[in-house]
Amino acid sequence: MLKGVKLASVMAAAALVLSACGGSDESATASAAPSGAASGVKVGLAYDVGGKGDGSFNDAAYAGLQRAESELGVEIKEVEAGADETDASREERLRLLATEGYNPVIAVGFMYSAAVGTVAAEFPDTTFAIVDSVVEGANVGSLIFAAEQGSYLTGVIAATASKSGKIGFIGGMEIPLIKAFEAGYIQGAKSVNPDIVVESKYMGPAGDNTAWNVPDKAKAATAAMIDKGVDIAYAAAGGSGLGMFQAIQAAGGPEKGLWAIGVDSDQYTVPSLADVKDVILTSMLKRVDVAVFEVIKGVVNGAPLVGVQNFDLSRDGVGYATSNPAVNDFKAAADAAAETIKSGAVKVAAE
Repeated sequence: MLKGVKLASVMAAAALVLSACGGSDESATASAAPSGAASGVKVGLAYDVGGKGDGSFNDAAYAGLQRAESELGVEIKEVEAGADETDASREERLRLLATEGYNPVIAVGFMYSAAVGTVAAEFPDTTFAIVDSVVEGANVGSLIFAAEQGSYLTGVIAATASKSGKIGFIGGMEIPLIKAFEAGYIQGAKSVNPDIVVESKYMGPAGDNTAWNVPDKAKAATAAMIDKGVDIAYAAAGGSGLGMFQAIQAAGGPEKGLWAIGVDSDQYTVPSLADVKDVILTSMLKRVDVAVFEVIKGVVNGAPLVGVQNFDLSRDGVGYATSNPAVNDFKAAADAAAETIKSGAVKVAAE
């Protein structure tokens, strides 16, 4: 393990959402703070592979950045990841932002772990933040999410909605980060129906970055689950999740009693998923937007968030989406489950 860096424990794991990069070159955009509201704070945000427009993880970070620009009057700069990412290229990206006076500098995704550890040590007066990893450093905020808690709620919804007693899980890379989603989902489902059957399939082993962008493989895996009687499926698989939506749609969707559960952002409202939105019952929300905004707010107020910051249910860090009216029938069960977690009556495992 690299010195000064440790990955977040599985209990605090969250979904790694990656999709195919649209190009091999880095790009950056900057915009001025709203007129009359300038705070003097310049925020630099470095996206993970997939970048803004992924309809999930990176877009959630952008939403928090937009909110800070609007409400706090900060100046922002966004930088995209390239196709062939290395620790050196990530370091260069973060170093450039810090050198240009951006503070805080926010890195989206655990793949920035080593880079944040290195660059933060070079700029002790700059606040750094990283999503989905724990990195040691007096000036580093480690933003982690109790994805297992949010997934527990989707498991409750899935089991309550299922008519067959069989539900599915599509994972991206088979790593502890994603296993936490699966574990919470299964625990939540079994709290409703102890005899429920859960079919799980990962799109690739640890180290296989293609796992996040193989929708055809996810489509085939979901179709096979449906053939076994699965009527609700949940994906924590980045761009591969599109294949799950397509398979459920092709099999008849809600008219046949088949539903999908999305992840990270409210995928029912994502423009790029408009063609499949009708099969998306709900999504497990990982509120990267909340975390990013809180980091920026801390710097603006002169009280930077550093150390491990765990965004769980009690901190509005995770939850479930309610945009599709079809989920209304299951809200009571999910909300009751959320209260048992917040009260401590239920402990959700991450493995």
